[in-house]
Amino acid sequence: GYNAFLSDQLPLDRELLDTRDHRCISREYPHNLPTLSVVLIYLDEALSVIQRAICSIINRTPAHLLKEIILVDDHSTNEDLKTQLHVYMSSINEKHPGLVKMVTYSEQKGLSQARISGWKVATGDVVAILDAHIEVHVKWAEPLLARIQADRTLVLSPVFDRVNYYDLQVTKYPIYAHGFDWALWCMYVGFPQKWYDQNDPSQPGKSPSVMGILVVDRLFFGEIGTLDGGMEVYGGENVELGIRVWLCGGSIEIVPCSKIAHIERAHKPYVSDISNVMKRNALRVAEVWMDEYKINVNIAWGLPIQNHGIDIGDVSERKKLREKLNCKPFKWYLENVYPELNPMHLLGYGVLINDLQTRLCLDKGPFEENTPILYPCHFMGSQIFYYTASGEIFANLPLKNNRNRCLIDPGSGRFPELSWCSDTEKQKHMYWDFKQGQAIQNRETKRCLEISADQTGKYEKNVFLQDCRNQHWKIQNII
Repeated sequence: GYNAFLSDQLPLDRELLDTRDHRCISREYPHNLPTLSVVLIYLDEALSVIQRAICSIINRTPAHLLKEIILVDDHSTNEDLKTQLHVYMSSINEKHPGLVKMVTYSEQKGLSQARISGWKVATGDVVAILDAHIEVHVKWAEPLLARIQADRTLVLSPVFDRVNYYDLQVTKYPIYAHGFDWALWCMYVGFPQKWYDQNDPSQPGKSPSVMGILVVDRLFFGEIGTLDGGMEVYGGENVELGIRVWLCGGSIEIVPCSKIAHIERAHKPYVSDISNVMKRNALRVAEVWMDEYKINVNIAWGLPIQNHGIDIGDVSERKKLREKLNCKPFKWYLENVYPELNPMHLLGYGVLINDLQTRLCLDKGPFEENTPILYPCHFMGSQIFYYTASGEIFANLPLKNNRNRCLIDPGSGRFPELSWCSDTEKQKHMYWDFKQGQAIQNRETKRCLEISADQTGKYEKNVFLQDCRNQHWKIQNII
């Protein structure tokens, strides 16, 4: 997923451009900080990328604080990682006895299990669980260790700089908190307003979640239940951790003075299409943690609220953990930690099908054309719509204050449009009356969303607005 040939040409100890805020550079830290175990997880990485990660950690972490580096190989098939990596490890361990350790598997365990196994081997006061396609910046560890020394219930993330996958150049990335949408896909979000009010971007900021790289007090991580080992392959385990930490007595911070350069890969090594695993993992998180709000996860994935038919595995142990830790309800998290994740007030969601053509679904069509079309039903993202209690037909489920596209009647012409719901410049006719099995009629113009009975097989300009002829639509799921 990146330029491995170029990586092999670059020095292992290459200099990185210092992208920290000037206030970070002059900041001093105590000498007697907690010790650190660094866990690097990999699956078929380029040998030189792993070597460069190890090299940067040894060169840029004070020796008296670096307890060990633990490599976790989640069943790689790349031969270099069996022979040459061992040679490299031995050469380091000659200079620094016992510094680099390795955990290997005879079968692939997936990201959660790999991270848990690295934590189990660790002996330092603090554990940093990182990807192996990273390089750490100077003074990356001290700001993290100092925060955990001050409060052992923190789970921390450094700030990433992006390393381009094609030329391995480092680009400074803006500083954001880590959030997620109702499907539990990660995304960057803003910090709470008081972080901006202090006007010092070198200060740590509270975050609803963590993207996956995490730094935590080793014993505290065990007390709150590490990661959910029942998560499959990859995806969702970081969101589960974020929710659990906040609900069960800890909190999450992003630490801007700690910088890590992270290769942004063109594709992931685990599975080519992560969405099925992600859907299953998201439903698992919802079942354990989200109380009455869990239906929003079903809605986001376009699944029925009852009997979604997906095996999420046994969650009884995680539910017991929640009771044992005396965790708060999810409502508290929505109100106090992540108010941007607003529950939707919907009447229906999923695909929209007209009785005249039951094999075709309303589809968002090519993004740049902003014109919905009819297209053979595939029930994936481009065909999922959301009908709200106030009468909008949304194209997506956004966070609060984020942009979303709505189905509108432009007022003239024959064709409906998808346009930004919040654009106030032009008069929008974006409210529709619709009951299951009946017409979809615009409240203002009184025109109906209709199709022609004979479709030509050209999937363009085949959905109209016209005087109502009593055509009937059904939406997949009614709430």
